[in-house]
Amino acid sequence: MRFLTVLPEFIPSSSVRETINQILPEMEIVNGLNFEKNEADVLVATTFTRLGKEELRKFPNLKYLQIASTGYDNVDLSYLKEKGIMICNVPVANKQSVAEHVIAFMLIFLKDMLFLNAELKERKSWPILTGSRDLEGKMVGILGMGMIGTQLARRLIAFGPSLLYYDPRRLSLEDEEKYGLNYVSFEDLLSNSDIISVHMPLTPATSGMFNEDTFSKMKDGAIFINTSRGEIVVEKALISAVKKKGIKAGIDVYVKEPPDFDSELFKLDNVICSPHIAGVTAESQQRFLTETISNVLRYAQGIDPLYRVEL
Repeated sequence: MRFLTVLPEFIPSSSVRETINQILPEMEIVNGLNFEKNEADVLVATTFTRLGKEELRKFPNLKYLQIASTGYDNVDLSYLKEKGIMICNVPVANKQSVAEHVIAFMLIFLKDMLFLNAELKERKSWPILTGSRDLEGKMVGILGMGMIGTQLARRLIAFGPSLLYYDPRRLSLEDEEKYGLNYVSFEDLLSNSDIISVHMPLTPATSGMFNEDTFSKMKDGAIFINTSRGEIVVEKALISAVKKKGIKAGIDVYVKEPPDFDSELFKLDNVICSPHIAGVTAESQQRFLTETISNVLRYAQGIDPLYRVEL
């Protein structure tokens, strides 16, 4: 069985090779897909490498694809299904990292940190009054209650907000009670939440989910956080909502990455941006590497790998 790991150009292969060689020395590691053909049976890749039909055809013997990430929308799933190629992801490695990033967005806005930091550093003034608010007592709406949504809810319990959630698949009553969650419709979540955090996968149904109509149903001045996929939000509609409704937005993902930095989104005071890095911590990257290699070894040993994606 032949193994290949494809890394994006910006990730040095040397450090990854050092770790992998201790566990799976026969694994070949390359940066990019700058070749016509590879005989690998097993391919490991990240979401930074596009794996459309054209790219996947470079692997005529491919039987198993391991994506070292939670998301896998960079992969042509229809081609995998047609060829009978198994695909697995790693949905557990960065769930806590993303949840903490979301809470950081919340607290920066609630505690008026942007204003206070600017006053001290730029204007050198000493504000006596501020618009700072507590997270306790707020209504937080979580859209998507998968692993990340669940981790977010678990961490928010200590802060004392009321928790609403919507997901096409409702949790058990036991889990709802465990995390203090109230299941509501998407429309009710929009209209009742002081803070909305998006954790939905990108699908035809969720693409453009947040548009002019959606934002119009949100509370004026609400906090909107997106760490899922950029395509879920219509950027022009978000910009309009920030300007007209006073929406505050924490954005980690974009339709195009890197994005168009001339966009008005980057000029708005009530928008905080991060570079699709919510799940990237030193700890999460180590977990991704460990879980990925572990799953490849399971497959190589004839054991059903974890987190198989249904095609």
